This record gives sequence, structure tokens and C-alpha cells, in this order.
Amino acid sequence: MIRSSRGAALPHRMLIVAVAALIPALAGCEAGNNAPTISWHQPTAGAGTTIGAIAISNVFVLGAPPSGTLAAGQSAGLFFALVNSGKPDRLVSVTATGAAKSVTLPGGHVTLASQQAVLLDGPEPKAVIDDLSRALPGGSYIRVTMNFQNAGSVTLKVPVMPQSQYYSTFSPAPTPSPTPTAKKAKSHPGSPSPTTSATPAAGTSPSPSPSPS
Repeated sequence: MIRSSRGAALPHRMLIVAVAALIPALAGCEAGNNAPTISWHQPTAGAGTTIGAIAISNVFVLGAPPSGTLAAGQSAGLFFALVNSGKPDRLVSVTATGAAKSVTLPGGHVTLASQQAVLLDGPEPKAVIDDLSRALPGGSYIRVTMNFQNAGSVTLKVPVMPQSQYYSTFSPAPTPSPTPTAKKAKSHPGSPSPTTSATPAAGTSPSPSPSPS
């Protein structure tokens, strides 16, 4: 049992995490044989594990709408929840090797105080996978490594959830801005090239200036 000097505040947070984990599973149990989710779908929101005193849950990537694919070069939202039942720690970085060049965390890192829950579970993405190196269709997986200052590192197999049903209200990651390219300066006829300088030819000497009379 997690104890906290803040009384009932922590159990309330833990309840929120538990409810967040259960909502997608409950959504898949709609009544009736004609329910829209009667076909197969992901039974839980995402991956989860523990490392030291830190519980990691509901880790998933928001993909494109059904039948769509996130193309290489795009960004994707990464959603997850953390509960720290031990000493203070910090999520210093996240990597998605083989899937993206980098992952941006809110503020550059996530601070985990003792007996604290941190929910980065949307609907707005707070952690963003930048510059995908390959296309990500819904239903695929990527490997995500979370690096903590004290607890160490852990790698999870994270699902890419299509933006539909329960996830239809989630916001996609912002579209990355194109990198500006330097424009080549235009040269005008008769003007010297900007990369050349006028130098006297070898074997010649400058003409003497006329002396005053």
C-alpha cells in the first residue's frame, strides 16, 4: 500500500490511473451483438511494466485514422502514465530506436516526486515522437526505451493505435515545420562573382598614379 502525507490525494490519483487503464477495455465490451466494437480491437490502451518503484502503464502511439498510415518524416503523439511509489526520480529521456530520430518530453524531462502519479495520457499529446524514420500503420508496434535518472532504463513494445473509436477524440501530433534552406544569391550581368576577387595578373605591376605638377 502506498502511504502519503497528503492523505487521500494519492489514492485518488491511483484511482484515476486505474480507471484510465480500464476505459479502453470496457469500451470493447459494449452490449449487444450489433455493437460497433464487436470486431477485434486492442483490449487495452497500451503497454505497461514496472522498473524499480515506478509503474509504467498505457503506453501507446496515436496513429492515423483507420486505413491510414503515419508517413516517414511525420510526428506522432506518445501517451503514457507513470506512478512513483519510491524515492524521487526523473524520466530524463525517451528513445524510439528504429522508428524515429528523437522523442520530445514536456519541459525536456518528467519529474517524479515521491508517491506521485504523472499522467501524460491525452487527449492532447505532451510527449511527441519526432521525424519518423519509417511509416507506422495502425496495429503495428515500435520499441520505446524510457531512461530514468535513478531507476535505470526499460524498453517496451508499444502499439500504434488507430485514431478511431475511443481514440477518435485524441489530437494528432503537430505537423513538423519544414527546415528552411539557404537561397543562393543571384548575380547581375557585369558584376563580379561574389566568390571571386579582382587581383592583378602575374607579371604585371599596377600603373603609377600621375604625380601632381
